[in-house]
Amino acid sequence: MSLKKGRLDNLISFENFSFVKINISDKEKLKKVFQENQFDIVVNLAAQAGVRYSLKNPHAYVDSNLVGFVNILECCRHHSIKHLVFASSSSVYGANAKMPFSVHHNVDHPVSLYAATKKANELIAHTYSHLFDIPCTGLRFFTVYGPWGRPDMALFLFTKAISEDRPINIFNHGKMERDFTYIDDIVDGVVGVMNKIPKPDDKWDANVPDPGTSCAKYKIYNIGNNNPVKLMDFIGEIENALGKTAKKNYMDMQPGDVRATYADIDDLAKIVGFAPKTSIQTGIKKFVSWYKDYYR
Repeated sequence: MSLKKGRLDNLISFENFSFVKINISDKEKLKKVFQENQFDIVVNLAAQAGVRYSLKNPHAYVDSNLVGFVNILECCRHHSIKHLVFASSSSVYGANAKMPFSVHHNVDHPVSLYAATKKANELIAHTYSHLFDIPCTGLRFFTVYGPWGRPDMALFLFTKAISEDRPINIFNHGKMERDFTYIDDIVDGVVGVMNKIPKPDDKWDANVPDPGTSCAKYKIYNIGNNNPVKLMDFIGEIENALGKTAKKNYMDMQPGDVRATYADIDDLAKIVGFAPKTSIQTGIKKFVSWYKDYYR
């Protein structure tokens, strides 16, 4: 999202933080960033996100999520990066119906271009890990929300519309569930895996290959709240936090959408002790408080 005047200065005033605005699909500019710095660990959260926008502008996803991601990997390859941590997505589970979603399940049936590009990221990262010995960890994010979130996400759209007494669009007539995960818990998980460099799995069997592990220095984790919430309960919490009742416009399911998500986080819990701490009630209250302050 765009930053209000003065907010960016506040974000980049830390001594050990520098902000460089480039497009990761620009190979030469990205190379320069790596050349001018000595990174040990790279955490790539850059991507063109969103399921619905991928129906309108597929080339943005190819440029950022495919071309840009390969550029990141090439820079890691040529600068001896000790660990690449990258954002994948719960969207990769696509048409899967078995819950909770596990990294040990096959994910070969994406239902959106966005999901397909994130699955491609996992495959390409595995290839680079295998060929060039780059330790790679992919994190499948589950519906991240909180302050400074994307303005096209449901929480932002619903909060804005309800505040302005406009109706909200509720897809699949409200019969949706999401494993909403608060940003603070996501950050804890990302930081936790940074120094957990993956090792080859000695038990990996090529005859019965486990999608979640590898004979390469490669690992995939779910990072979610491990507690799916019904969409109508989610909306109810927004209404409570705002003190207003939403005007509701019920609609059919959108192309590329899925009815429910639910993260099995056992592997991440074992490796870094990951345990989400933020309830949906607390998370939404924090978001609404931030929203009122930011847009006052």
